[in-house]
Amino acid sequence: MTLAPETTDLKVQLQLDPGDDAWFTVCDLTMLLPGRGVAALLPDGSQAALFRDRAGEVYAIDNRDPFSGAAVLSRGLTGTHQGRPFVASPLLKQRFDLESGQCLDDEAVRVATYEVRVS
Repeated sequence: MTLAPETTDLKVQLQLDPGDDAWFTVCDLTMLLPGRGVAALLPDGSQAALFRDRAGEVYAIDNRDPFSGAAVLSRGLTGTHQGRPFVASPLLKQRFDLESGQCLDDEAVRVATYEVRVS
């Protein structure tokens, strides 16, 4: 079997301010490998963790783990829980829903999510 690299000019963009129509270009879609996270530096100095699942959906959440304060969520393990995609922090293993940002292990904790588009 031969695998060919994906050849597209598609860009991953984030809407940083929900009340604004502006989109921030983060990277080429080809930089996101299914099941692996990537950290992106945002204009305000914060970081987003981007993920692409095997179905091609792209998600973006805050990269900062609220339990440890470290910017490590992009290095976490991805999976699904009751059909919902999540990432588990590589440090303390708390799981965060990639669609809502809700911590699956502590209802009082949530990370920010970003609207994502690929164009």
